[in-house]
Amino acid sequence: MLDVIIRNGTVHDGLGGAPRVADVGLAGERIADVGDLSRAEAHHAVDATGRLVCPGFIDAHSHSDTYLLIEPSADSKLFQGITTEIVGNCGASAAPLHDPYRLPSDWLDKTYPRAWHSVAEYRRLLEEIAPAPNTVLLIGHNTLRAGAMGYENRPATADELALMKQRLAQALDEGGAGFSTGLAYSPGMFAPPAEVVALAETVAARGKIYTSHMRSESSQLVEAVAETIEVGRRTGCRVQVSHLKTAGKANWGLIDRALALIEAARDEGLEVAADRYPYTASCTDLDILFPAWASDGGRDAVLARLRDPSIRRRIRESILKERDEDYWESVRIGSTSHPDHARFKGQPLLAVARALGLDPVDTVLHLTDMDNLMTSAFFFTMSEANMWTILARPYVMFGSDASLRAPHGPLSHDHPHPRAYGSLTRLLRAALDGQTVPFPEVVRKCTSLTAKQFRLKDRGVLARGMLADVVVLDPANLREHTDYGHPHQLSSGVDHVFVNGVATLAAGQLTGRRGGRLL
Repeated sequence: MLDVIIRNGTVHDGLGGAPRVADVGLAGERIADVGDLSRAEAHHAVDATGRLVCPGFIDAHSHSDTYLLIEPSADSKLFQGITTEIVGNCGASAAPLHDPYRLPSDWLDKTYPRAWHSVAEYRRLLEEIAPAPNTVLLIGHNTLRAGAMGYENRPATADELALMKQRLAQALDEGGAGFSTGLAYSPGMFAPPAEVVALAETVAARGKIYTSHMRSESSQLVEAVAETIEVGRRTGCRVQVSHLKTAGKANWGLIDRALALIEAARDEGLEVAADRYPYTASCTDLDILFPAWASDGGRDAVLARLRDPSIRRRIRESILKERDEDYWESVRIGSTSHPDHARFKGQPLLAVARALGLDPVDTVLHLTDMDNLMTSAFFFTMSEANMWTILARPYVMFGSDASLRAPHGPLSHDHPHPRAYGSLTRLLRAALDGQTVPFPEVVRKCTSLTAKQFRLKDRGVLARGMLADVVVLDPANLREHTDYGHPHQLSSGVDHVFVNGVATLAAGQLTGRRGGRLL
């Protein structure tokens, strides 16, 4: 007898072909069969008539590393049908932790069940908590670099590089699935390409993946893509371009050259792919606007510069030199930390500037100073046409670029980008409405394509013997409800979610059962 039969659903197997009406039988953690199971018996049956049955969706680019320890139900992801999150992106990972590295500010101020340092310790804690989704952990370059040599603007010594390689090897052997860089952030921005290649050699030796938030997603986009591909060419490791985008209207025309580079590399035989989310606004810390030299030395050093009047003027001048007056219309404030700034969450920067009686650039400096560099912002600098062009490429998969959230509890108080709650449902809705590639192809991009790129064994396809990550969707009700002003809104239309055969969401409600694993 089967544990579960999902009956009469329209089955999308994850390979991109035409769907078919069929039953899906689950036994334990595996899919027992897909087909006509009308004569089979099961302990539980799900009527999927008029519903879409898909493999569990994989978020190729998440930042939920530590949030999974706080809110293991992962509400914002489960209600989008996400059953696996690939975390540790953009050079920042939950482990390994070595002084003087400090967790990113939005992780650092949270309370955790207990401390951890190594990947092995993080893994044990994650397994005890048993989050709802599966987790795939990348090891962050910024985490390794800061832990070995701090936040200094200089090349690593031979001994420091050897220490980074040793710690990376240990982290990968303890369960890390690959290596990520965040070359737009301190201290990764100070690393020469040779350092990245040397670390990627350790990754390649273990058959694992290299992912990169590149040095530039704007005027130097083409050069950044070329650098990222060269890592794969020189080491032989698989390469993932993180959240591929063209930021700034003057740079929108670079997309064709960037895509041509990726496609030429693929034709060459390199395993290069990318991910993207379906919004035209990015989200990161507001101090990303500061010049690179201001980031030397880490958080305390940045704040000291910001609070020195003469250096503050230099930072101000540098910010203005790179941007015209129209730029400020593209910025909207996200989360803040100072109590006086709570009223500014979700507000356009120009509106905040008027409220404070300051110029936009001085508003940036004021907020980041008073918030101790814990101000986030949305940057509306991307082309919608480019976004759909990127998402339609057959090698581009889905990645939310978001940590999980919940509309209750400790992760409900900030002001995240709506991609945290709605990026996948937005993409699926667009496919159903004919706005992008056909629905079976979008399912492939969110399932088997990602499973292959990240070597997730027995996942991403609905077929006999595969692990039972399964989602049942109501196409009439599938949509996002989040927005930039009111982000903490769950998506609708995901009726059932099974993770490793465990019914985690049933009839649109969390069951309290969790079956996720560190993969």
